[in-house]
Amino acid sequence: MATTKDYKEYLVGQLSILENIVCRPMMGEYLLYYDDILFGGIYDNRLLIKIVEGNQKYELPSAIPYEGAKSMYEIEDLDNQELIRDIVLDTCKCLPKKGDKKSRK
Repeated sequence: MATTKDYKEYLVGQLSILENIVCRPMMGEYLLYYDDILFGGIYDNRLLIKIVEGNQKYELPSAIPYEGAKSMYEIEDLDNQELIRDIVLDTCKCLPKKGDKKSRK
């Protein structure tokens, strides 16, 4: 099941608390970038983020975005913009910017 347009628009609205969010379509789903850092995506109407040391403290459930992919964390509390913002920022602190090879721990 591909992500619906309504769900994508809702999530982009929830992520608008952060500046520099980019949502790029990819094969019926969407990749999410913050400040040129790929931190997650929207898969089957779910907001999933990469698993990194900086976001383990949130104790999020893990999920598989698609068959054969690595596990990611699922953000389920989509109504809490401040929590989403904090999770995204803590995640991105541990990930490289687009074009960088190393993480930014």
